[in-house]
Amino acid sequence: MDVTPFLSRVPGYTAFPTVDQMHAELDELAAAHPDLVRLRRIGTSRLGEPLRVASIGSGPDDAVIIGGPHPNEPIGALTVSALLRLLVEDAELREGFGYRWHLIPCADPDGARLNEGWYGRPSDRRAYAEHFYRPCEADQVEWTFPLTGPGYFFDRTLPETEALMRLMDETKPAFVYSLHNGELQGAFYYLSRPDRELAERLAALATAEGLPLHLGPPEVPSAVAIGPAAYETPRGVHLGPVFGVGGGSVDYADRFDALHLVTELPYWADERVADQTPTDRRYADDIQAFLKGQRALIGELAASLAAVRADLTIHSPFRRSLEDFVGTHDEFIDAWEDFPDAERPATVAEVVGNEQVVHSMRLRYCGTYLRMLDAEIGAGNRTPAIRAERARLGARFDEWFAEAEEAAVSTPIPLRSLVAVQLGAALLAADAARRG
Repeated sequence: MDVTPFLSRVPGYTAFPTVDQMHAELDELAAAHPDLVRLRRIGTSRLGEPLRVASIGSGPDDAVIIGGPHPNEPIGALTVSALLRLLVEDAELREGFGYRWHLIPCADPDGARLNEGWYGRPSDRRAYAEHFYRPCEADQVEWTFPLTGPGYFFDRTLPETEALMRLMDETKPAFVYSLHNGELQGAFYYLSRPDRELAERLAALATAEGLPLHLGPPEVPSAVAIGPAAYETPRGVHLGPVFGVGGGSVDYADRFDALHLVTELPYWADERVADQTPTDRRYADDIQAFLKGQRALIGELAASLAAVRADLTIHSPFRRSLEDFVGTHDEFIDAWEDFPDAERPATVAEVVGNEQVVHSMRLRYCGTYLRMLDAEIGAGNRTPAIRAERARLGARFDEWFAEAEEAAVSTPIPLRSLVAVQLGAALLAADAARRG
């Protein structure tokens, strides 16, 4: 399938939509095309937001597209918008491709509203860090599907997750697509099946749009590569016990033998993440530096939390996220201690990738910490310890941001290019699932 003609129709975007804007667009399209677009509510978020899906197309197969499974990853909202409008406008794609599409622009609207402070400034890395919010692991829609494994059981599903489960139970999809993105890593993919031909086409799609491929360290050390910047999707049975979470959307998609795809894209491009030139540094040493940097961050935030914990009064989502990171992240990074083949020279991509993870974690969770303290101060809780740690961590944030900026050799990626890659990947994978 040649997706190029469809990608040329992706508009130029300048910002990510707010939750209200997502709802307004769905209402507009459903009202303008009542014979094509079926809009309905499939659930309610924990804070009372309606969870809605737009369905379009005549089948015989079904595809479920999940935007915003993590609220700091809103590229998918634009991709859902672009795909829905394309299906409205293109009768041949809508009726001849063989799918009923079920599109959700945002699976976690509560969390998305806590990121809206930077949605209008997508290229501003400081704004991103200052207004960043990512739920703790057990509050993530993507990782709270039911899971039963050897010696492990999880059934604390969220209302948002249950809405996705009901939609999949109803449609029994052939294709499920969870739309993700990161920050400064390159483009990479997760596929539920080791389809190397599809993996190569997905990699070529990102390259054609000018995105560097992520050829540095994998997101999880146990990831199994299918092709360049493509991995088999880790299942909940392996990740659940480590993080205290459930299955992913891939685990639920497996019930229907659906092809499941995750597309991970950066906001900023750094060509070094695709540079496989060997350095004069052992990869084992690079891993230890990576672990040391993250453990130092955890230690510093833990010490600061100890200084203010007795004074905290607000059980904010920022506090829950921060305490979860401090309490569990060390277990995740421990898995890197036994990374195989670490005695070889590290590549440029591996060195840069590990450095960027440390910078990213510092800014993400220092920013989250400051939002937690600001919530206390805004409520009038201005104890000496809270004021002192707010001043100290505020200065630390400035230091870490300056270090991250000095280390970064990156440029903001046009939103149009990011949406084009996610949209093209949807069509390529849906076509592969249909043919398979």
